[in-house]
Amino acid sequence: MLTVLVRENSNRVRPQDTSLPYPYLLGVRVDRLRLPDLLHRVRTAVVHRCRTTVLYVNVHCLNVAEHDEAYLSTLLRADIVYCDGTGVRLGARLAGQRIPERMTGADWIVDLCRLAVREDFSFYLFGDRPLVVDCAARVLRRAHPGLRIVGTSPGYDVSDRVVQEINATQPDILLVGMGTPGQERWIAVNREALDVPVVWAVGALFGFVSGTIPRGPHWMTAHGLEWLCRLAAEPRKLWRRYLIGIPYFLWRIVKTYRLG
Repeated sequence: MLTVLVRENSNRVRPQDTSLPYPYLLGVRVDRLRLPDLLHRVRTAVVHRCRTTVLYVNVHCLNVAEHDEAYLSTLLRADIVYCDGTGVRLGARLAGQRIPERMTGADWIVDLCRLAVREDFSFYLFGDRPLVVDCAARVLRRAHPGLRIVGTSPGYDVSDRVVQEINATQPDILLVGMGTPGQERWIAVNREALDVPVVWAVGALFGFVSGTIPRGPHWMTAHGLEWLCRLAAEPRKLWRRYLIGIPYFLWRIVKTYRLG
């Protein structure tokens, strides 16, 4: 049962029990995970060949979920949904909930690759443009000797052939980077056919790894200002997401949880 709020009276609402392993924020479950917990669950899924779908949410994702019922349904069916945005942590805090950590792909990919080398897990990279995904694979192999990337495919090819190729290479972890909600839609349609223990939506990860999308300095990324760097790098693509999306998200939090 999906319970978001508990009413104390007709004018005010109280956030759900914070002892639960996850809060529901604007109707979406967000697991209370730190990076070691996330990687442990992924490792367990691969070792035990347990089919696990890993998704993330940021402010943009929660705004999309408001109007896209298919995307919302995919989020609610996922095995893991972690926080990939400072705005989500802020929204949860305003709602009286706790999300311990924000984890973005450009940060956790190093730890995931180290785990993969140590455990001899293999990757398949699917998404983005051909030059970007191939470059990302080269960068990761160079940075992590012994890392097994068994295949890559660009995101514009969503035919059945891709699923067959992925299954033929038998990866342990499939990283899908096509942006929200396209990547989640593809995962939802193809998850049953994919013979892969872990399928993980990764957004713009391949662009960050390849250097196609620049990241800001550490002092900005560490203080929740990475969105400014993304906006500066891709203003035409992202101005609406950030300049309109962030205030709209905060308005939804205030309205939903009766703040102020």
